[in-house]
Amino acid sequence: MGQIITFGEVLMRISPRGNKKFIQSNIVEFYFGGTELNVGISISNFGGEVKHISAVSEDFIGDTALTYIRKFGVDTSSIIQSKRPLGVYFLEVGAVIRPSMISYNRSHSAFSEIEPSKVNWENALENGEWMHWTGITPALSQGAFDTLKAGLKLAREKGLAVSADPTYRSGLWRYGQDPKEALIELLNYSTIFIGGVNEINEVLDTEFGYGNDDFIEASKQLMIAFPTIEKVFDKIRTSLNSSWHKIRARMWNGEEFRETEDLDITHVVDRIGTGDAFAAGLIYGLQKFDDYKAMEFASAACALKHTYEGDVNLATVNEVTNILGGNITGRLVR
Repeated sequence: MGQIITFGEVLMRISPRGNKKFIQSNIVEFYFGGTELNVGISISNFGGEVKHISAVSEDFIGDTALTYIRKFGVDTSSIIQSKRPLGVYFLEVGAVIRPSMISYNRSHSAFSEIEPSKVNWENALENGEWMHWTGITPALSQGAFDTLKAGLKLAREKGLAVSADPTYRSGLWRYGQDPKEALIELLNYSTIFIGGVNEINEVLDTEFGYGNDDFIEASKQLMIAFPTIEKVFDKIRTSLNSSWHKIRARMWNGEEFRETEDLDITHVVDRIGTGDAFAAGLIYGLQKFDDYKAMEFASAACALKHTYEGDVNLATVNEVTNILGGNITGRLVR
């Protein structure tokens, strides 16, 4: 398993304890995270070699973030420091019928000012075998889009596999770039697509439904539009309420359709980073198992993340494998 490269913003999350609203408490907790960083740390926890590329603040908060990342064994040698502050988001954790609420403060962060001249992609990708990107990063600024594009272009020239999670969040695209055109441009450098019909409809301007037949046809159309994409993996979440979710996954690898069984999460501890946990499990799994087992591993990793507070999945390979083996009772391990 070669080095996995992730590129994206490092954020500090600030949240009242438990399920309180900010108005109820003057005591808060903080965690470090960020979509691509969450993926990288999770893969490192599985035993993979990971390098994260980013920009953090040149102060004690940025130093603390770097120390946090390093303690998981992630290579931070390509993370630069900036006079700009670290990005922050505020989270109120919902419960039962009350949804969680998020407010971002990242528009002038250290990462938002990144540009291609600040990242030496040749050095950063020297030992890389796989690069992962999401639709969050190109939404933040023109510099973030241009820097990501430069990295992806070189990654493909070097023969790296590239996984894309083209998450579309309309509220982030504020600097003038057309989201659809940007994502299409970046998908041309990608080999694995992590997303479902919503994401495919966004980039193809189609109206596929949510059934399996529509998913298969949407995946086929995606592969025609982007010939470099070899496989499509979709995580499906069923939310009974804020505290009770079901997770399963499906795939089309150009030859066959497969779908996993539902994993029942009857008490959600923390939903943040669960999609990242799925992506991390999939990237790790595709380098260790066949496509279906990789997808099962990703689903179990995603389900386990719902049991950890914070943005990062702390699960080990053994813990994920136990879930796959049917050990879902939560019985005490001695």
